[in-house]
Amino acid sequence: MQRHIFSLIAAILLAASAAIVPAAVRAEPVKVVYHMQDGVDQASRGLANIRNHLRAEPDTRIVVVALADGIQFLLKGATQRNGRPFDAQVSDLAQQGVEFRVCNFTLAAHDVPHERLLREAKLVKSGVAEIARLQAKEGFAYIRP
Repeated sequence: MQRHIFSLIAAILLAASAAIVPAAVRAEPVKVVYHMQDGVDQASRGLANIRNHLRAEPDTRIVVVALADGIQFLLKGATQRNGRPFDAQVSDLAQQGVEFRVCNFTLAAHDVPHERLLREAKLVKSGVAEIARLQAKEGFAYIRP
């Protein structure tokens, strides 16, 4: 009898907590920022992580922020160590809703013209500032592959 009462109380508490949390909050997808800064090897690992992430949780909102050597995979003609180009992978992920953002300070510091970026890559003033903003103001979780 006592176990039945505890089960009933647990069910009531669960129902009450669901009613308290607005439906919009419950339905909001997980948001994740992937930080790329170490070059093509990190990018290869990171893109594989993102593909697996989306296979497991297709509704996840993913933003990739690239800075320093991490911008290399978002330049036209960039390839992995095995010679496989990055552009098709980036395009496929972008079609699944992944956003790619590149640090403009990095481009300026390395004399990389904007025209060298893949069309999926969008400029942000500062990569580190963008990561901080996404975490602090938009509630993104942080992953650095």
